Amino acid sequence: MKIGIFGGSFNPPHMGHINAIQTVAKKMGLSKIHVVPAAQNPLKTPVEGPTAEQRLELTKLAFASYGDTYFVDDQELKRGGKSYTIDTVLELRKTYDAADLYLIVGADKFEELAQWKDYQKILSEVNLVITTRPGYDVPESLDEMPAYLKPLVADFDFNFIELTTGRNIQFITLRDIEISSSEVRKWLRTGKPVEKYLPLAVESYIKDHKLYRNLGERISDYKKFAEFCANVLFAKKGINVRAFDLTKMTAPSEYTVIASGTSTRHAAAMAENIVMAVKEEYNLHPLSVEGIDEGRWVLVDYGSLIVHLFYDFVRQEYSLENLWRQGIDLGLKDPDAGKTGPQ
Repeated sequence: MKIGIFGGSFNPPHMGHINAIQTVAKKMGLSKIHVVPAAQNPLKTPVEGPTAEQRLELTKLAFASYGDTYFVDDQELKRGGKSYTIDTVLELRKTYDAADLYLIVGADKFEELAQWKDYQKILSEVNLVITTRPGYDVPESLDEMPAYLKPLVADFDFNFIELTTGRNIQFITLRDIEISSSEVRKWLRTGKPVEKYLPLAVESYIKDHKLYRNLGERISDYKKFAEFCANVLFAKKGINVRAFDLTKMTAPSEYTVIASGTSTRHAAAMAENIVMAVKEEYNLHPLSVEGIDEGRWVLVDYGSLIVHLFYDFVRQEYSLENLWRQGIDLGLKDPDAGKTGPQ
């Protein structure tokens, strides 16, 4: 038996997920696939959305009509906390031999595998199947492989890497719907048709339970919200903090806040502080957070407000303020500017 493992947030599960698994199952001859919704990806900032129980139900609905090959495995949700792939692999190893297990991951996750907990043990306990898109350059020599992988390569041929651990890595090109869960979430919140990308049962459940609602229902005054976020950045020593009302112009959001950090780490830390402060004050997660790993340009999306945080010299390079000249600068000032400490 060949057993696949396919994990993810499934927030929500969409046709891209289904097509990817079906392609891999067919090309690899998998007899069973454990579809494993994560409780919380340790490498991602939590985003606004359905509960873990609702994501589990959505995932079951997504795969219900595709036969017994697909088994929705809730072990990570039962464990709770941050979900680590190694824990799931070791749990499945109690039932299956390592040679029979195939962990299915996208090419982007393959590149960052060294950030995963106990990644070397993963590479000894399970084989990898890397799903790629047309145009992806499969490594053709040792020099082209990720640095973390080079010491573990025993042999390689086109689309196939043999590891010193006894396991192997194979690449499979997908030719299917290119869509991400973040795009689907955004379209759902803006009322854009999504029936092409969601199984009917999933779309119906989302509508019935009013999931992925516009945040405007929970943030009544976005100008006040922009001022709140700006004040968080002032408190965290953000450089040249500015906020704009963009309601009179065509823009991705109605309001925006921009600030710079003295370093990439400072920019990323300010994003983390925004997320924590908004969660505490408004009980709200962002719709998405992008760029926090690198910290050069971090985007925190709250729907009608988008916060842009830059490493300062990168901000100068992009000059986003020039795009907002038709907007209204809210003219915010640091509320603690000029204050002195106890004498």
